[in-house]
Order: sequence, then structure tokens, then C-alpha cells
Amino acid sequence: MTVRAAVVVFPGTNCERDCALVLERLGAGVELLWHTESDLHGADIVVLPGGFAHGDYLRTGAIARFSPVMDAVTTHARSGGLVIGICNGFQVLCEAGLLPGALRKNRGLSFLCRWIEVRVCNYGTPFTGRAEQGQTLRLPINHFEGGYYCDDSTLAELQENGQVTLRYEDNPNGSLEDIAGITNAAGNVLGLMPHPERACEALLGSEDGVVLLASMIDSALQAA
Repeated sequence: MTVRAAVVVFPGTNCERDCALVLERLGAGVELLWHTESDLHGADIVVLPGGFAHGDYLRTGAIARFSPVMDAVTTHARSGGLVIGICNGFQVLCEAGLLPGALRKNRGLSFLCRWIEVRVCNYGTPFTGRAEQGQTLRLPINHFEGGYYCDDSTLAELQENGQVTLRYEDNPNGSLEDIAGITNAAGNVLGLMPHPERACEALLGSEDGVVLLASMIDSALQAA
């Protein structure tokens, strides 16, 4: 069986081909899906890639949240389908209510583009099955609004349910509790600010992104 992945493209998205290339190399069949589509065409996995959806006007992800495709993404997620939102995609997932909390402007109001280390905190998610105990991942970040924030009760729920999946080793953006990535309560939706698709070739600096993306494909195959 070939896992089918839909990579959603919003106006301003700029990481869709990076995601598609890596997923194809990992054995998935990939379709780039324009945001006006209302159907996922049978996709097993949905990817909301990085970029600047709708120019990040109004509020980051707030316009993309109303794109027709997001109704299908929401249905897919609520039926247990795998969804990953990377950087701008994480912001869209929060705006759509598929993940709790929000992403705020970075501490110091600086755009960040550099390599960072994140620690895997939950090895039992569909996205971390290939991670080893105690493993840290070297991944790049590229964002201005990447500081995760939520209220105290939401934070308590995230911690109690094991939804904090990745934490920064050296917090670059002021994110609450060093949070770099979270899942929903069911564990099938992941949002993260670092870019795993940009860390899948040793010659480019790291292959650690494969841990997350290949784990996701493994999980889709097991669920089939």
C-alpha cells in the first residue's frame, strides 16, 4: 500500500514542494491541494506547510482558517486522520481550533532563521514512533510569530495529557515552557514551529526531520 498525502497550498505558502519532495522520497504518494478544494481526494495524511498564508494579513493563519479546504481538514482530523502543521501550518491549526493556544510574536520582535535543537517529550505519538529515548533533533526554524502561548488551564491539560511533543533545548522565541510542538488530545494532529522537511538530507545539515515524517508515514500504514 502507498500512503497518500495531501499538501495544502494557500496563497503565500512557500514550503509545499519541500514537503512533497521529502514525502515522496519516503514512499508516499503526494498531491498538492489548492486551498479552494473541498475534498482531500482520499488522503491518509494532510500537511499544512510553512510560508505566509494569505500574506499573514489580519492575523497569522486567521484568513487561511476560512479556506474551503479547512472544512475537509477538520473532518479528517476529527475522524482520526493524521494532520501535521509546520510553522505557518501550526498557526493555521491553532486558528482553526484543531490545536489549543496561539503563536505570538517572538521575544525581542526579531525574525528567526537558524538551526535549533528540540527534545522529543512524547514517544507515543504517531509522529514520534521512530524517535529514541532521550533523543534531540536538529531542525531549522524560520519564523517571526513562533512563541507558543496558552492559558494556565490549557497548559495543565497539555502537560497532563502528554500533548507537549517537542521542547526547545535553548528557547529561541520566548515560547511558553519551551514548547516547540504539540498534539491535540487524541494525538493525531501535530503542530510544530521547526521545519522537519528542511532537515532530511545530511548534506543540508541534518537528517533528523526524517524521524518525524517517516514516523507519520509508518503510522498511516499501520492504520490502513
